[in-house]
Amino acid sequence: MRIEIPTTKSLYIEMYFGETKLSSGTATLISKDRSSHLTLVTNRHNVTGRHQETGDCLSKYAAVPDAIVIHFHKNIENEEVGHNWLQVRLPLYRDDGSPFWIEHPRLGDKADIVALNLNWGNDVHKYPYYLETELDSANMVLSPAETVSVIGFPFGLTSYGKLPIWATGFLAQELSLIDKDNPVFLIDCRTRQGQSGSPVIAFRASTYRTIDSEGQEVTKLSGTKVWEFLGIYSGRVNLQSDLGIVWHVSALHELLQAAEDDYVSRKEAPNSSEKENV
Repeated sequence: MRIEIPTTKSLYIEMYFGETKLSSGTATLISKDRSSHLTLVTNRHNVTGRHQETGDCLSKYAAVPDAIVIHFHKNIENEEVGHNWLQVRLPLYRDDGSPFWIEHPRLGDKADIVALNLNWGNDVHKYPYYLETELDSANMVLSPAETVSVIGFPFGLTSYGKLPIWATGFLAQELSLIDKDNPVFLIDCRTRQGQSGSPVIAFRASTYRTIDSEGQEVTKLSGTKVWEFLGIYSGRVNLQSDLGIVWHVSALHELLQAAEDDYVSRKEAPNSSEKENV
């Protein structure tokens, strides 16, 4: 079974209150490089169960989640990815009521992205987006109206097993206009519930634009498929529009650092007994 690499990087998640499933969504792993801290990222509204702007409860059951189930690729010797999944259920709150998730260190609850730290075993395959390597960034130059893809699980649907669906739309603004204090940009894409937390990428099979060593814009012909990880999808601006909000990858650098700092400080604390384990 032939699977594109970005397909493996989107993870199906479910939010629960007790044994009641409240919603589903998408998450992904991020890391600086292959040897640095690895954390799970999704939308804040997925784990709070509340509308990011109004604070209203999102579930028809008038409940908010207390646990998250993550469907990881199961690590089975000599078996290709995309055949088996390992469901890991984790609490969202500690015994003292504090959340396990880490919010953006500068923007706090205004940012609709959070991180969850995990202690990794050998029973799962890990496929992160790397923020500081060329593996997930071709240093593309992108303009409005160019295609971008949201890779997730609309309405909880999958393409096969727990593999995601690619929804493709268009960049709806210049990326140069992103504000550090509100690091989001807009896309025009027919997305729906369940895609919250999905990675957004520009995927190219042949040519793309980049900047050369002299700072000039050039067109490159690639012999392999390349992609640019752009950020995390958050939802539509309203129910009547196909305009969607994406938290730019620049905000993920800060979130990843906060997750690493939190992980180190808790592990070094006396009598540490964190429950984040895979």
